[in-house]
Amino acid sequence: MSVERKAILKMHTIFHTGQKLYKCDVCKKSFTRICYLKSHYLTHTGEKPHACDVCGKLFARKSDLIKHMLTHSGQKFHVCDTCGRSFAIKHQLKRHLRIHTGEKPYACEICKKLFARKCHLKVHYLTHTGEKPHDCEVCGKLFAQKSELSIHMLIHSGKTSHDCEICQKSFAYKSHLKRHLRIHTGEKPYACDVCYKSFVCKSTLREHTFIHSGQKSHDICRKSFCLQMSV
Repeated sequence: MSVERKAILKMHTIFHTGQKLYKCDVCKKSFTRICYLKSHYLTHTGEKPHACDVCGKLFARKSDLIKHMLTHSGQKFHVCDTCGRSFAIKHQLKRHLRIHTGEKPYACEICKKLFARKCHLKVHYLTHTGEKPHDCEVCGKLFAQKSELSIHMLIHSGKTSHDCEICQKSFAYKSHLKRHLRIHTGEKPYACDVCYKSFVCKSTLREHTFIHSGQKSHDICRKSFCLQMSV
């Protein structure tokens, strides 16, 4: 057996043993193959050399680009046995199955809350750090999620896509329309655990609870004041 073939065989057997001889200098994560380490380094540099010819989306690994191209082909070979929905990529089906199984493999290290998707966990971490990287160019208001900023921009654009069928009043946010409809229906879904009084808005209930707890919610110049509101 040649020296070259012996080297290949040795490298192959290491793969089966699970030994991780190649370590990242940045985060100390280890890998069984040097090609995996090289690919991993791109997560630190942010480099994404592989671009989709159709939509321009960038990828760090060529294999990810190949998988992505299936979404443009329209071919969906991976079918959910439970609901029949089909997917172009196998990992999309795997992620979808968590809806049916209830599996949530991603846990927050701070509050232990569980999530089905890693991207949802990343967004959740912002609630702990207080980071709001997306800012409105019009009024400067900050948002943790880009989707929240997009919804907020409807206020400035003047678009009111959610209309009340009863009084024809329009709202930029669907949540605002939902809250408005309670005026017509009389629904008060938020109840006080102490006196059982009900409220239309959760924020109003939160303010109401100060009366029972005696908590002083506003502290100005070291002097405290209880909220003044009728029960």
